[in-house]
Amino acid sequence: MDTNIGSVDTLKPASTDMCSPANGTVCTLQTSVSLPSPDSTLGRHLARRLVQVGVTDVFSVPGDFNLTLLDHLIAEAGLNLVGCCNELNAGYAADGYARSRGVGACVVTFTVGGLSVLNAIAGAYSENLPVICIVGGPNSNDYGTNRVLHHTIGLSDFSQELRCFQPVTCFQAVVNNLEDAHDLIDTAISTALKESKPVYLSVSCNLPAIPHPTFSREPVPFSLSPRLSNKLGLEAAVEAAAEFLNKAVKPVLVAGPKLRVAKACEAFVELADACGYASAVMPAAKGLMPEHHPHFIGTYWGAVSTAFCAEIVESSDAYLFAGPIFNDYSSVGYSLLLKKEKAVIVQPDRVVIANGPAFGCVLMKDFLKALAKRLKPNNTAHENYRRIYVPEGQPLKSGPKEPLRVNVLFQHIQKMLSSETAVIAETGDSWFNCQKLKLPRGCGYEFQMQYGSIGWSVGATLGYAQAIPEKRVIACIGDGSFQVTAQDVSTMLRCGQKTIIFLINNGGYTIEVEIHDGPYNVIKNWNYTGLIDAIHNGEGKCWTTKVRCEEELIEAIEIATESKKDCLCFIEVIVHKDDTSKELLEWGSRVSAANSRPPNPQ
Repeated sequence: MDTNIGSVDTLKPASTDMCSPANGTVCTLQTSVSLPSPDSTLGRHLARRLVQVGVTDVFSVPGDFNLTLLDHLIAEAGLNLVGCCNELNAGYAADGYARSRGVGACVVTFTVGGLSVLNAIAGAYSENLPVICIVGGPNSNDYGTNRVLHHTIGLSDFSQELRCFQPVTCFQAVVNNLEDAHDLIDTAISTALKESKPVYLSVSCNLPAIPHPTFSREPVPFSLSPRLSNKLGLEAAVEAAAEFLNKAVKPVLVAGPKLRVAKACEAFVELADACGYASAVMPAAKGLMPEHHPHFIGTYWGAVSTAFCAEIVESSDAYLFAGPIFNDYSSVGYSLLLKKEKAVIVQPDRVVIANGPAFGCVLMKDFLKALAKRLKPNNTAHENYRRIYVPEGQPLKSGPKEPLRVNVLFQHIQKMLSSETAVIAETGDSWFNCQKLKLPRGCGYEFQMQYGSIGWSVGATLGYAQAIPEKRVIACIGDGSFQVTAQDVSTMLRCGQKTIIFLINNGGYTIEVEIHDGPYNVIKNWNYTGLIDAIHNGEGKCWTTKVRCEEELIEAIEIATESKKDCLCFIEVIVHKDDTSKELLEWGSRVSAANSRPPNPQ
């Protein structure tokens, strides 16, 4: 580990008074060590560490194994405990929080809570988000015995939960004694920050309240040693990339989602400024490059790219992808028209140019900054884009009281966006409709593309809004996804959040209909506004409405953004079950074809 936690001094006694002979009198040598203060506990140390790294809200579900720990987290002045309706949403909330703050945390109980939150932690792992998952574990005296405990699967081996977390976390620690607790806690938190992945931290239920000398002082601030590029490797990679790109006629840049984990967003913009190349983003990278940039040409997503973007990218004779993830979803069923020999692929710590060479130990941020100084300006691709670009048309004008169409809905959502808003797009058709939104300067944008877990957005909206209360979150959620995680609208109300939720009610799992239809994609219709009114129950600020036509939508948006701007606003939008974006139709057919490929001949 290259982490300087500064914990060495904390291992020294707080004070040592040694009696020395006085007036020639011989006395017995005595060593007196002052007792730790009541605040010198594992629980308070963990709380202080969370605050120190930027976590001021922890999402939790209480259970008998974590109650004492929760007491000590609550006692920390800078830490707010947010109680969630279930562990899955607590994990999703920590995910959303980490997207805004850079790190998130959740606290659940042993096994029944841990395995419930596991799906959310897996999603955070896939999205490279540092989430600290804290579990209240069994009493330390029960380890190594043949006792069978509740909240387990009935075995005396307590490692089932730990083994489940190992594939979806970058570090796991079981704290069942105080001697190494300080080291394990600090290592877990620092590893999450360095690797930008979730960690698992189990704390025995009888330890949080016990003072210990290792916690007797304020935690020394983390000093995470910066990762450095291999200097010679960096120079060679830049030289080779510059030679490759400078001889291209119409090169382009494409930002990928790993820009975030590489902390290279500013470096990418610096490169785009310097070279003048046409610059696009992959769908999961939307929001990582400012869309008001003069060379921005939209989202590159193969056949479902924004207008004229794919034509420019795929016709280029050289493209630099910074932090890409090429999976079946982002490649539209493996149908991208890209050639390896034309590509420079830049990953967080590696650069590959065409079919070779490859350069390891080269950090993306360093590489992009150095490359910006070596590339010759070339705006050919961007000029080509400007020549062929035709502004998108407006949706057909709705007739009086005509049933609302999805494209009309998003036309009005576009007008709501500003630097004071953020968009959360749920898995489903909202992926495609939100992708076409033009983000003004400072407008946030998040969605979960790699893992694609339906229901993610409810918890993520809770966490994101809690992390950045100055922004008003606009969440676009389908009815099928909402039914998975609806309960934590309750927690949004308890926290006084002012989110606007557009519940798009089309009667089923529309994204799955377009991949493979069947009766299982039709869901029971709920009275969604009635449900939220019941959850509200007169406590907190909440306003709900149903809209069926454009006139009602306009009125609802006006109320939500004016007289109810300090309320959580829930707008149920009734649309036809077959009303989808053209992009979903295209994407669904291609993903379906990829899913249905026959087995290779044996």
